[in-house]
Amino acid sequence: MNHNQANDQSFAVAAIQMNSQQDIEQNLADIETAISAASQQGAHMVVLPENCCSMGQQSATAERFDELSSTIAGYASTHGIYVLAGSLPCPYRPDGIVVPDGRLRQVSQVFAPDGTRVARYDKIHLFTATVADKTGSYNEAATFEPGTQTVVTPLETEDTVYQLGMMVCFDLRFPALAQRLRQAGADMLSAPSAFTYLTGQAHWSLLLRARALDSQCIVIGAAQGGDHTYQDGHTRQTWGHAAITAYDGTVLSSYDDSELQKVSATENQRYAMVMASLDKSQQQQGRQKLPIFDCHRLA
Repeated sequence: MNHNQANDQSFAVAAIQMNSQQDIEQNLADIETAISAASQQGAHMVVLPENCCSMGQQSATAERFDELSSTIAGYASTHGIYVLAGSLPCPYRPDGIVVPDGRLRQVSQVFAPDGTRVARYDKIHLFTATVADKTGSYNEAATFEPGTQTVVTPLETEDTVYQLGMMVCFDLRFPALAQRLRQAGADMLSAPSAFTYLTGQAHWSLLLRARALDSQCIVIGAAQGGDHTYQDGHTRQTWGHAAITAYDGTVLSSYDDSELQKVSATENQRYAMVMASLDKSQQQQGRQKLPIFDCHRLA
């Protein structure tokens, strides 16, 4: 693993933007390529977007949850890097009990550089909205059961330990969650997402920055972007614009487009990557200068 570009006292993260379709094998190939590139460029952790293995086909994908999780864990081990598998649909709860009524859990996982799973977070807030796009009405609760547990997990380097608080997509709209994660010790917040084009255009960057300010954590916004074609022929458009935001609301790195760039007249690049580093000492100084968590009266 090459960390030449990363400060020894910092934690380098890479956020990936994908345009996942329903070809799981192609998506896995893109995921491994992105993980390899992030490792080679000195990242300690790579964050994949929500629905990284397939946009749609949730039940069919959930049947492969254990297999797909194992595959991505293998990529983490092969490339010696923490991998946050944005989200995968899962047919069972953390205790192994099958989700009733045919529903699933939307699960975000962290795999360590040796391939072991160190965290599982089940998405708490499920997307419900009416949007003026081709889909119109979104009701994630029809497919998924909400999670109930907040998750903060330690990520270790040779020099120090960093604490990651886990969120997924719609969770970004709930400042209480970001604050709860900070109170539990988080330095960083993950936000793998698949924002609709219209809600993303209106709110994505604002929400990343706002949650960073609420929590004084770095917020890692991996994203789906572009058009996704479903088997019934309809398409869904996502906003993309993967970005990493510092504890003070500054955008450290961003990919400023929904579509992935063209590599030829007939082919787009398969992913985009943005990278930034958490400087823990600088973050601690910022928190001391503006000690908002000493001033809470309602939390």
